[in-house]
Amino acid sequence: MNIPAAIFKAECLKLMDEVARTGRPVVITKHGKPVAQLGPVPPGAESLFGYMHNTVKIRDDIVAATGEAWSALEGDEDRFVSIALRKPRPKRVSAKK
Repeated sequence: MNIPAAIFKAECLKLMDEVARTGRPVVITKHGKPVAQLGPVPPGAESLFGYMHNTVKIRDDIVAATGEAWSALEGDEDRFVSIALRKPRPKRVSAKK
């Protein structure tokens, strides 16, 4: 259903009730061109909390240690810092005035 903006402004609440009842969107026009659409809220859009319930299966213990040594405990983290410092940084080009 297409409706001019002036009529939509005057009958907004009635049109909202109609969309909620029928589920059909209403296209709002200005000078005959569509500018907005009033549509029903899709089902299940109330909350994102819990929407992935029962979609992941945990197959093993996710809390137990993996047996791998942490770099922080081994003292290897310095190796990663030195690699990062060795990388050449791009030179900044200043804007000439």
